[in-house]
Amino acid sequence: MNRLREKFSNEIKKSMVEQFNYASVMQVPKIEKIVINMGLGEAASNSKVIDDAVADLTLITGQKPIVTRAKQSIAGFRLREGMPIGCKVTLRGEKMYDFLDKLINVALPRVRDFRGVSANAFDGRGNYTLGVKEQLIFPEIDFDKVSKVRGMDIVIVTTANTDEESRGLLKAFGMPFQK
Repeated sequence: MNRLREKFSNEIKKSMVEQFNYASVMQVPKIEKIVINMGLGEAASNSKVIDDAVADLTLITGQKPIVTRAKQSIAGFRLREGMPIGCKVTLRGEKMYDFLDKLINVALPRVRDFRGVSANAFDGRGNYTLGVKEQLIFPEIDFDKVSKVRGMDIVIVTTANTDEESRGLLKAFGMPFQK
């Protein structure tokens, strides 16, 4: 069993019940899924970019991403409907906890001049969004084989009803918020 999942069931649930005065342990919010999205604007002109991004995301998450396509044509961006413009992965269960563990304990501390993640990136419904400027912070990515540095959006979807509950949950998991 994953380290973070054990921590959630043994420690975090009890502390959340005390902190937010829940009537039952079943009311404690939990992390539902993590969605990692990589938008690739330059993929419209160069199709090899998509393959590199898919390979990087597969290495990072351990799961094959799906290629996202343009929903409508935009002439100003030289974009036609159906063209590949990004890739995304939805992680649930064991892989989700593995990725969260790696993100909090390995990847985020490797960011240059890291002072913590923003505490204001909640959406009002208990979900947290985090932007990463480069994929090189993950240990699986080989620095020499990277053709271009790409960023990604990481969305942590929780069952929490408020941002305060979600912040408490992520802080209990060890998310390094700014002071």
